[in-house]
Amino acid sequence: MSASRRSGTTDELGPDEPGEPGGSDLLAALLDGMDAALCAFDADGVVTHWNREAERILGWTAAEAVGRHGFAGWAVRSADAEEVQSRLMSAMHAPGRQVHEFALVTKGGGRVLVRTQSAAVRGPDGKPAGLYCAFSEVHAQIDLERSIALSEALFEDAAWGVVLVDADLRPAVVNAYAARALGVGRTSALGRPLGELLAQGAEELEAALTHVLAEGAPPAPAEMWVAVRTAEGEQRRCWRSGFLRLASPLAEEPVPLGVGWLFQDVTEARHGQQEASLLRFRANQLHRAARAAAECEDPAEAATVHLDFALAGFADHALIDRVAGGPRAEGEGGSEPVRLVRLAATPAGAPGPSVLTGAAGLPVCYEEGHPALQCVQRTGTVRADAGTVPAERAREWALERQWPDDAVHALCVVLRSRGRTLGVVTFLRGAGRSRFERSDTAYAEDVAARIAVVLDLAEAVRGRPGDQAR
Repeated sequence: MSASRRSGTTDELGPDEPGEPGGSDLLAALLDGMDAALCAFDADGVVTHWNREAERILGWTAAEAVGRHGFAGWAVRSADAEEVQSRLMSAMHAPGRQVHEFALVTKGGGRVLVRTQSAAVRGPDGKPAGLYCAFSEVHAQIDLERSIALSEALFEDAAWGVVLVDADLRPAVVNAYAARALGVGRTSALGRPLGELLAQGAEELEAALTHVLAEGAPPAPAEMWVAVRTAEGEQRRCWRSGFLRLASPLAEEPVPLGVGWLFQDVTEARHGQQEASLLRFRANQLHRAARAAAECEDPAEAATVHLDFALAGFADHALIDRVAGGPRAEGEGGSEPVRLVRLAATPAGAPGPSVLTGAAGLPVCYEEGHPALQCVQRTGTVRADAGTVPAERAREWALERQWPDDAVHALCVVLRSRGRTLGVVTFLRGAGRSRFERSDTAYAEDVAARIAVVLDLAEAVRGRPGDQAR
């Protein structure tokens, strides 16, 4: 049963007073304002009350219903009358409420399946004086039960997050999935600003919720990147979110109660898509570089072509250093220090294609322990980072290693061909990029293998008698 549709209060229901509505009038108004159909019977089974909702469902008016004995002969079929009457009247002598389903007959001769709730009405002496029967159409009751069951399932067993946010943009109800995603308990999240629950992304989420309150639900889900606080630190997550504006069904005009926010964590799927897209791009770059390098007459120029294609979206600077004195075979060199000569480099200032350098053959002044020297000595890839230091210290770190001053991440990859070490290619990233990861290393090694082949070809071309005479 719903609240009365009429407004107003009363302190006490007492005897009628002149000029004031009587208790019977107030009772009639309350009964007629109910959303559920209601009728009442006295101890003999005679109808004493019949409200407007009962009239709407069955078509019988209060004047036609009140005073009749039971439903026999008018509201039920004759064959069902005895059973219906006995089941209804049994509620006077049973504890609590009795729930039954009956097929009632409308005034027009149709049949309506209703669900009833009946309970005894007791007199001042505590003995049953009659009973009331509230009923509604079964399909309406089933719809209500389904809605309640759906709400319960969403907040208990749903495989996605469900959060009810009030008009002040604070969580009012949080299901188990959402609590796990936020890294808090279901009750501890209630009433807290979203900025306290999310390390990043709260502003974007609040803007979306405000828009939904003002304009209604968006036509499609939205993907939002947020950062949540965990025991291991902040973690970035991608939540695919849908929003629904909630309004009160009891108000004459829609009154926003808040927003229903449903979301699912799609971080792993998005990372997979990004990685697949990155792999496709890099494979395309390698293909394009190979075709462009095949058109270069000078193998050394082909090396710079590979370098330039590799830089796109991968690094900010790149260097190629060759081993002084020619390639080193495995085990050669002994205790002799490694010396490297700069062969090619990207411009240190404005972006542009790599240029060949080092015509004089002077070794680069790398200090002992330099990542490029370690790369040659170990015959393997070496990563280096400035770490979390002030910008000025990071600049000094780069300059000490003979790198551009904005470099903070480095990846040195050995150049190997025919079992010999030809040199090192170094990729450098600035502070605006992340450090080199395992997938970056694999790509850099692919590029280095291609550069090593063309540099080996350049050495072979220079060693031919006809080339030496030129």
